Amino acid sequence: MEKASEGLLDPDNLHEVSVDPVSPQDAMTEAEQEELREELNKLEEEVATLRQVLGAKELHIAEIKRKLGVGPIGELRQNLTKGWQDMQSTNAYKKTQETLSQAGQKTTAALGTVSSAISRKLGDMNYASMRQSISMPVMRNSPTFKSFEERVENTVYNLKSKVVAPSPTGGTFEEVLNSTANASRESGGGN
Repeated sequence: MEKASEGLLDPDNLHEVSVDPVSPQDAMTEAEQEELREELNKLEEEVATLRQVLGAKELHIAEIKRKLGVGPIGELRQNLTKGWQDMQSTNAYKKTQETLSQAGQKTTAALGTVSSAISRKLGDMNYASMRQSISMPVMRNSPTFKSFEERVENTVYNLKSKVVAPSPTGGTFEEVLNSTANASRESGGGN
């Protein structure tokens, strides 16, 4: 059956068909028409047989799955698991995972630096005496609070400017963090 269909797709067998006002039945003899009808019937019978075989095989598959205890939910779970594993093995996924991991590590380091700076600054404030003697508006006007506020504003501004408008050299995330940390240290060193 395959050889017959291969012959139909063979470039030597392909040719243009002209469209005539004469119907195809008029151009064929009675014997040719009968031969084509027989071929059509044969092909229709083969298709029906193949459908029956396919239906029987599908029933057999369902029976085997039932015996193995594989239901529609289990089958879906297996398909999803396999799909997830296939996706994880792609180069795009691996590169994305690596990039996000590095970004997360650098962000954690940057937040750690900011957190330690804030802790250090809060430690510098004599919190107990302030709580007893200074109200919030007075504390906001204190030199220590003003200095802390300026540092936070400078750090935020530097981060925003470097992230929104990267340097002409196309600095990496690590370079942005390092330059921000250096700017923060320089402004801290002047106090």
